[in-house]
Amino acid sequence: MQRDIYIAGSGLTRFGELWEKSLRDLMDEAIDAALRSSELDVLEIDLVVVANMLAEITNDQAGLGALASSLLPHHPPAVRVESACGSGALALHTACAFLESGRAKTVLVLGAEKMTDAPTDVVSQALMGAADSELDAPAGLTFPGIFGLIAQRYMYEYGLTREQLSIVSSVHHSHAAENTFAQFRQGLTPEAVSASPLVSDPLRLFDCSPISDGAAACILSTEHKSSVRLCASQIASDTLSITERPTIVSFPATREAMDKALLEADIERSDIQAVETHDCFSIAAIINMEDLGFAKEGKGVKIYEDLYTGQTPLFVNMSGGLKACGHPVAVTGIKQVIDMGKCLKRENVQYGLTHNFGGAAASCGIHILENLAV
Repeated sequence: MQRDIYIAGSGLTRFGELWEKSLRDLMDEAIDAALRSSELDVLEIDLVVVANMLAEITNDQAGLGALASSLLPHHPPAVRVESACGSGALALHTACAFLESGRAKTVLVLGAEKMTDAPTDVVSQALMGAADSELDAPAGLTFPGIFGLIAQRYMYEYGLTREQLSIVSSVHHSHAAENTFAQFRQGLTPEAVSASPLVSDPLRLFDCSPISDGAAACILSTEHKSSVRLCASQIASDTLSITERPTIVSFPATREAMDKALLEADIERSDIQAVETHDCFSIAAIINMEDLGFAKEGKGVKIYEDLYTGQTPLFVNMSGGLKACGHPVAVTGIKQVIDMGKCLKRENVQYGLTHNFGGAAASCGIHILENLAV
């Protein structure tokens, strides 16, 4: 990166069905927590970048930048970014661009979604905005349907079994048990995943991330140093529809963003010891391990089998991931960076990576963090 960018503060709300809180309440809570964790005066924030996908539909609210700015006493300039479920990573990347250019010195990056205020069918339809309205939606597809097709094809090509797929969610739930912010903190056996109701063959209910409310705030600064810095921020894009891709069992945007991030950070893939990856569905987690380069094609489940038996040194989705921690869509990419910072300190490792995508990896953002205390 052209300048050293530090995580000067961070704050989360709990993820879940937060009936008693409004979108504004969630934003305010995350901002307050981030400021309390930092040593900054609030007046030092000179820009706000807000990530949100669904507020117009689920909360009848646009103008999220101005709303976030109004929660700070000096009303700094603010912008809103949207890239479906990858909005959080895009917001972070946008903040990094302002910081590297020198147009800002300290930026508040905020993600917020209040999804449970709307009926499930309304939310499902709204999320299809991340697919192609001409090529995908007319077929009656939803995202469980899209990833169900991906899972079917992957099983056909590589022989993945239902029993192996069930290990993924079980691992993530075991990690979420230690996360006080997680939506689901109870354990989940692979057998329970396999026995859960069918959603879109072969995907079952416990293969799918939930509908969630939540907010996350991260303060990035070139002026205020901390023990965790961002050493790479990269994004990549692909076709919106899976029908226009040569394969649906690999996500090229992930591969491209990963290669660029490693180059920017000037490290090797083997230096990465911790990962927060976008497990919107269990099959996505397996494919992500391959596209990120931690497993060969068709062998991504081996990482989860090793995690399940405690035989791998790689820390994966220690927060519980989207499946167990929850997935308030535009919040996830920011939450991942916050959780990765915690993981690096807790496990005393040097480099960690966050991987956040929108749609079926139509957009992808990768951030690499360094623990300077190691």
